[in-house]
Amino acid sequence: MKHPKILVTGATGRTGLAVVDELLAKGVPVRAVVHSKDARSAALERKGAETVVADMFDPDQLLAAMRGTQRAYYLPFYHPYMIQSAVSFAIAAQEAKLEAVVSLGQWLASPIHPSLSTRQAWLVDQAFSRISGVAHVRVNPGYFADNYLRLIEYAAHLGVFPTITGDSKDAPPSNEDIARVVVAVLLNPEKHVGKVYRPTGPALLSGNDMAEILSRVLGREVRRIDLPWWLFLKAARTGNVGAFLVSNLRYYVQDHKQGAFALSAPTNDVLEVTGRPAEDFETTARRYAAWPEAQRNFVNWLRTFVDFMRTPLSLGYNPERLDRELRFPMPPAPRLAMANERWRVEHGAQFIAGMEKYQNTDSFKFIPYPAKIEERTRQMSSDT
Repeated sequence: MKHPKILVTGATGRTGLAVVDELLAKGVPVRAVVHSKDARSAALERKGAETVVADMFDPDQLLAAMRGTQRAYYLPFYHPYMIQSAVSFAIAAQEAKLEAVVSLGQWLASPIHPSLSTRQAWLVDQAFSRISGVAHVRVNPGYFADNYLRLIEYAAHLGVFPTITGDSKDAPPSNEDIARVVVAVLLNPEKHVGKVYRPTGPALLSGNDMAEILSRVLGREVRRIDLPWWLFLKAARTGNVGAFLVSNLRYYVQDHKQGAFALSAPTNDVLEVTGRPAEDFETTARRYAAWPEAQRNFVNWLRTFVDFMRTPLSLGYNPERLDRELRFPMPPAPRLAMANERWRVEHGAQFIAGMEKYQNTDSFKFIPYPAKIEERTRQMSSDT
């Protein structure tokens, strides 16, 4: 059976790379969108992916990248003008006559959330669901397991697990499970058109629960500690976390502490879409524990200790100043997720099961590949 060629944006990122790997493992041809030809794009090519350089804000370059592909994975990114990229992508997708687009959404998406990125994510969902003739499916995870496990070096070498979300609970999905859901939908979009999926881990966990799991994984006692926000701002800047991401993250931390990520979790979406149960946090953590930086030796311990000690002396971000300088718009009455009655109702226990995102289903007809190729061939013949 011939597979359609699939375009993957954000192909060197957390979920994008996992999507590329999953597609290639299934023998599906992949065209990966990259910022430039460099070591990361070369690594993708060695795996078997075709790479193309495209500006995610340029509809002409995006259209050129889409030519010859049939379906696409769109990964929004943290940028003040992300909405321009999404609209450019939607225009190109319609002109290229893609069959389907799977986009990565946000669990918190709302038109009145104080986070600019989250309001833009809501707008992207609305825009993509209205691309005429292109099936849209949203994969809508919450707080990734990766967000916690990026700090595994502190657990491995210092026995501490810093969290900025207190001890509130979450059912964090792995990048790999998110990618498996994305790929399952891309390979069979007619089954999923108009739906929204929320992949999660199999259990709600607190920060203390995660620390206990890391103790087993690392073979040493690991204790959760609360990382003060002022100290996180310094650590984020020294760790090259983007200023705009931090500007939005300050709201997500409050949402987390108020229980927004625990609402309606865990789900069975990973099992229902992929046929495989979601992997547990311990399985995910063992992959991170295998990182070279997490191996317990004197050099790694010294590097981690020095980093830990110098962070309080470093300069930190000032998200409020960034918002003022860039004049970010704000809703008249912004609401965090749990203070937003509409959001709570929509994201309750019955949320997203079979949700239709098309206002007029009669206007949409899904034509799968390669039937669409045959139809285009007939159209070309008639045109000539």
